[in-house]
Amino acid sequence: MTVRAGREFLAIPGPTTMPDAVLQAMHRPAIDIYSKQMTDLTESLLRDISNLFATKGKSYIYIANGHGAWEAALSNVLSRGDKVLVLESGRFAIGWGHAASLMGAEVEVLKGDWRRAVRPHEVEERLRRDKEHTIKAVVVVQIDTASGVQNDIEAIGKAIKASGHPALYMVDTVASLGCMPFEMDKWNIDVAMSGSQKGLMTPPGLGFVAANARALEAHKKANMSTPYWSWSEREGAEHYRKYAGTAPVHLLFALRQAIDLIHEEGLENAFRRHALLGEATRRAVGAWTEGQVLGFNVAEPHERSNTVTTVTMTTGHDPAVLQRYCKEKCGVVLGNGIGDLTGQAFRIAHMGHVNAPMLLGTLGVIEVGLNALKIPHGKGGLEAAVAYLGEQVAV
Repeated sequence: MTVRAGREFLAIPGPTTMPDAVLQAMHRPAIDIYSKQMTDLTESLLRDISNLFATKGKSYIYIANGHGAWEAALSNVLSRGDKVLVLESGRFAIGWGHAASLMGAEVEVLKGDWRRAVRPHEVEERLRRDKEHTIKAVVVVQIDTASGVQNDIEAIGKAIKASGHPALYMVDTVASLGCMPFEMDKWNIDVAMSGSQKGLMTPPGLGFVAANARALEAHKKANMSTPYWSWSEREGAEHYRKYAGTAPVHLLFALRQAIDLIHEEGLENAFRRHALLGEATRRAVGAWTEGQVLGFNVAEPHERSNTVTTVTMTTGHDPAVLQRYCKEKCGVVLGNGIGDLTGQAFRIAHMGHVNAPMLLGTLGVIEVGLNALKIPHGKGGLEAAVAYLGEQVAV
């Protein structure tokens, strides 16, 4: 017996649920990729992507996922043998560093913890010790979707500046762009990258990179670049060079619609929505933790992200059992614990196309599963989320 009907609801950190309008935007014939309609579409998207990054710098669109955008960011500003400092706070900065290593860079990890954010003073101290300026770039994620950590990107930028070190500051915003404030120019970020399938509510397959003047200057000397990723190759007069070949027309239609929806809501309103839904989730999980089985992976409340909450399970309880129940009986798909948290956690995504009914339904299903499986937990998680939203959302 189940209580599910229709398609499953994805409460995973990506690809996230997409608005029907975005899906419908792709359901149309292809257009002439050499037409003014195509060039206008590209120009509007590049302009809006730069605005989302909050930069006056250059932006680039790649037919790639986030891993491809990692390579685009690295290859355009580094030379083989350059040293990269990776700031650990979970899985994904480490993954970015691994890509750099495979591409020929020397990688050093500033050891962190899957349960906490990067400490800016540790970054400053490490850079001050690099008297020879052998470190050419510092890479970090704004939100790590494995650990659920939210890093203070502005504070890290200030620490890098205070150190007096010339390393490029590079930030992954895959799980944060469009969901929370990001100020590339204001925070002294040289390179930023993102992907289409999370806060931007578009199918996987588009990657974005933005570069400021310092990064574009570094690009002139970098030798890691290859034709597909190269910024220089994408600056040609012919429109097709913006995509290193045929444009991903239907994904661009989808992205145009998604960004239009963000504009319609208002970016600040989108940030506020994510903050409200993130805190509502934390209120529910906080109530459940009283059973001594469930817990927050991220120790400090202010370091927990507004786009994904990673929930640990202890005392011999397998999160896969709860995930299976939620999916098979109720049609809600929760994220797996990944990396160091494999088999020890599940993840609740609340990013992109998500609203109060979606989130409250997800939290309710989790509570149904906890009850059905007799997993010890504090009562009233859903009620705590409802009460919080009732207090915060004005009449």
